[in-house]
Amino acid sequence: MRVYFLSYKPAILKLNGLYVGGIDLFERHIELEISDSVLAEIVPGENLQPVNFFINEQLLFCPPEFMDVYLMENEALIYIREYGCKDARISVIAQTRFCGSLITVFSQNGCNLSVDGADCSPSPLPARFANARFEEKMLCGYPVLAIWGGNMLCLLSDKGKKIFMNEVENADFGDSLKITAAFETCTSAKAVCTYGYNGEALTLTASKTVETRPPEKNILHFAFFESVLTCGDYAGYLDGELRKKADVLKQYLGEYIGVTVPTEKFYAEHGDIRAAGLVYPKEQNLFEVKYYAVEITDGKISNVFPVE
Repeated sequence: MRVYFLSYKPAILKLNGLYVGGIDLFERHIELEISDSVLAEIVPGENLQPVNFFINEQLLFCPPEFMDVYLMENEALIYIREYGCKDARISVIAQTRFCGSLITVFSQNGCNLSVDGADCSPSPLPARFANARFEEKMLCGYPVLAIWGGNMLCLLSDKGKKIFMNEVENADFGDSLKITAAFETCTSAKAVCTYGYNGEALTLTASKTVETRPPEKNILHFAFFESVLTCGDYAGYLDGELRKKADVLKQYLGEYIGVTVPTEKFYAEHGDIRAAGLVYPKEQNLFEVKYYAVEITDGKISNVFPVE
């Protein structure tokens, strides 16, 4: 089986104790026999803890928490998305009092959020909250606390409950919460969403996806699958006959969560077809990539089919 390795931080890869090479966010692969149960060790820099695991069938069914595994046609991709920190000391990043609670963002083996006065159990935050800042806002007549980590927004209710967490380009507070969120797509699509708030939870009241630029012709099929995923105007990519079945087509493709470029091995086996990999969740940290291809007639998609 061909196994790909990715790491969110530059690291070195060892297999059965032997140095293999460096890994990072650029895909690198090696051919392995899964039945051999190869011991992998991945060692990052920046004083982070290494991780180790056996590459075997067990890994392909139940990966550990620090990685995501993607299953493809006789291939697998292992993505190491977090490493522990060797320095286990608690360091306060930001702290404030809000509606009777002490809100603390702190660092201990990653960023964490603690709400003293509500549920004291700390909850993890993305690494970008390493420079967190607070803003008190009024939303639909209720106080909320906005915690910013770069362009990542975390919202707390007046009871200290986390009610929103997402990357946003901007957020407007008032009689509703209006946010604009960018998608990493071929068309630089943006979601414009409006939420109501009752003091307990947010309710999505309006949403629109805007594609800010047209895709190049050679990646039209990727743009289409991304448009379906982001609830854009994907029917505009279809020819007259297929456009009539746009709603059925969305159900046909199912609940996928990502679109990927097929691997080199895929093209070697199937030829240079207009295909994309659709990522479907299977279990915790485990995903399956299914390939779908399109036929294009006069610049419009006239057929969508799975690649067998």
